[in-house]
Amino acid sequence: MRALATLPFPVLLAAVAALAMAVPALYGFASGDRVAGWAFLSQGLLLLVLCAMIGLATAGDGRGARSPRVYLWGLLASLVGLPAALALPMAEAVPDTRFVNLYVEMVAALTTTGGSVFADPLARLGPTLMLWKALVAWLGGFLFWVAALAVFAPLDLGGFEIHASASDARRARDARSGRSFGTDVAPRERLVRHAKALAPIYGGVTAVLALGLALLGEPGLAAVVHAMSAISTSGISVTGGMQGAAAGVPGEMLIFVFLFLAVSHVTFSGGRRALRPRVLLRDREVQVALICLAVLPVLLLLRHWVGALEFSEREDVATALRVLWGGLFTTLSFMTTTGFVSTEWDVAQAWSGLSTTGLFLMGLALMGGGIATTAGGIKLLRVHALYKHGLREMERLTHPSSVGGAGPNARRIRREGAFLAWVFFMLFLLSVVAVMAGLALAGVGFVPAITLAIAALSTTGPLAALGSVPMDTLGDGAKLVLAAAMVLGRVEALAILALVNPFVQR
Repeated sequence: MRALATLPFPVLLAAVAALAMAVPALYGFASGDRVAGWAFLSQGLLLLVLCAMIGLATAGDGRGARSPRVYLWGLLASLVGLPAALALPMAEAVPDTRFVNLYVEMVAALTTTGGSVFADPLARLGPTLMLWKALVAWLGGFLFWVAALAVFAPLDLGGFEIHASASDARRARDARSGRSFGTDVAPRERLVRHAKALAPIYGGVTAVLALGLALLGEPGLAAVVHAMSAISTSGISVTGGMQGAAAGVPGEMLIFVFLFLAVSHVTFSGGRRALRPRVLLRDREVQVALICLAVLPVLLLLRHWVGALEFSEREDVATALRVLWGGLFTTLSFMTTTGFVSTEWDVAQAWSGLSTTGLFLMGLALMGGGIATTAGGIKLLRVHALYKHGLREMERLTHPSSVGGAGPNARRIRREGAFLAWVFFMLFLLSVVAVMAGLALAGVGFVPAITLAIAALSTTGPLAALGSVPMDTLGDGAKLVLAAAMVLGRVEALAILALVNPFVQR
């Protein structure tokens, strides 16, 4: 493991991808899809040989090894270049499609965005390639688990800047200059340490979820793909979503539990003590998520109930419970930027007569999940900081001379944290405008452009299909704009600005 960590970061990721190609190769041979099996086997061996050659050529090169900025550059370069290598076996297995479509598919998978440029991805790609797409998204989710703790945290980026103290700021300056940060541990060692610690958790929860879905009636491929998609919050499905899943509502309930991994990173990195209900309920991100789950589905239920009265429908407790569950599952799914829609969501809409809920789901996707998780969006901790700052400002309207309590950490979040959260929020909105402008230049209309921009920047690909925006009708220019937006939404604009101009990070 330590020897692999000495490779350049993009080469290391390419080597992992080459080894992962063995999975769809074996599945292709086992399922009778020999064309796809040989494509993944040959391309995987070729990529592995290429990585070995580059590794031998760069052996012993430790330049920049002590600066996490080098790994952040490597992560950004990998998100742009690696999807081309990931799409090569797909191009060989599906020769009657343009390479740009497969490249965008792999960008969507690696950034855990999900979605597809094809109207019917299963019919167009086949089961073997859909398994590969879900596997790439799953590996991408693990990549961002590790990168968040090993790269973004030392630089106070990716949401960690919200509760960074003055000592943390000094640590970040040391990290930028290449010196040790807090401890004498190099970024490579942090990558190895966090990868070793998180790999059993990530793989274990995925296996448990897949086994649970299989016991509830899901076929083998669907159970594995849905499990990997839920843990990585990519929303990839081989059954057209939860509506076509054989597990039904019990399967949704099982997925609902595991989606909480994307609410806060303390659920998987805080140790056993953090999993105690009393400790978990004190986490700020968990509190915001629980408030959303308590308020939004109930408001939807009341809206549905009022709509039912408008149409003189009789009260039905069973239907009300189905509506409530549809709201709960869909709220958590889009808040974690997964994009699964409950099987009861259509029932809720039909019962109330509410035809459009796209803005509600886009708002949830924009809010996003927890920091250092596979979720995208603005992140719950930033929402919490803005809320606390607004609450404090309203208190000062009536008591201008009052002193805010709750300790120095809470005061820091209300002031410096809220300022940085507002800066990120403005950058996010500017990114939406920039992506919309790029799509408009590519010939996309206003309403589809804003839907696609939010779906890409919040890494919630299923939003596009839910908003009836057919991505298969887009031109190559629009698809490449969306690919760039997915990378921007995954890495975040603040991190890219810090890379381009280190003074921004101060």
